[in-house]
Amino acid sequence: MMILYSGTSCPFSHRCRIVLHEKDMDFEIKDVDLREVPEEIAVMNPYGQVPVLVERDLTLYESNIIDEYIDERFPHPQLMPADPVMRARTRLFLFNIERDLFSHLPDVVNGTSKTAEKARTIIRDNLTQIAPIFAKQKYMLGDEYSMLDVAIAPLLWRLDHYDIHLPKPAAPLLKYAERIFSRPAFIATLTPIEKAMRK
Repeated sequence: MMILYSGTSCPFSHRCRIVLHEKDMDFEIKDVDLREVPEEIAVMNPYGQVPVLVERDLTLYESNIIDEYIDERFPHPQLMPADPVMRARTRLFLFNIERDLFSHLPDVVNGTSKTAEKARTIIRDNLTQIAPIFAKQKYMLGDEYSMLDVAIAPLLWRLDHYDIHLPKPAAPLLKYAERIFSRPAFIATLTPIEKAMRK
């Protein structure tokens, strides 16, 4: 059985929980208190961070690596495109999501008020920029739910929590977010702490 060591408020752990629930398979989630990360995490991940996935003699860390492994190991429903060109484009989009959005979260959470505000503005503007695509399609890649939707969902869920307020032109993105949040697999992933992040 797969064991996921998961932070109860960690957006990267949240991604992995979403993939596991979308696959509807047997797994165990071990909640980790991010304020007191246990020593065993440091043994499994030299960076001392969650998520960490353990399956038999395999130990993986980094959410995108974990998610792709789960997707290849349990291919139904498939979250990465089968076509190599589309898969490469999806990986490039995943890289952009990390670089343009998630890389600014440490400043939002731990930065000074000035750096936090700057980071919020960057995230808000980058989200607003991609909003128009959701006026034309249901998910990031069109009609099919994919790893891109998994990757961005934890951030969209936490916008209020991070005090990021999107302008009116981002309305299609917010409607898209509600579509993702209504998926049974997404609902099943939420920890009590995450549920409290949205008013």
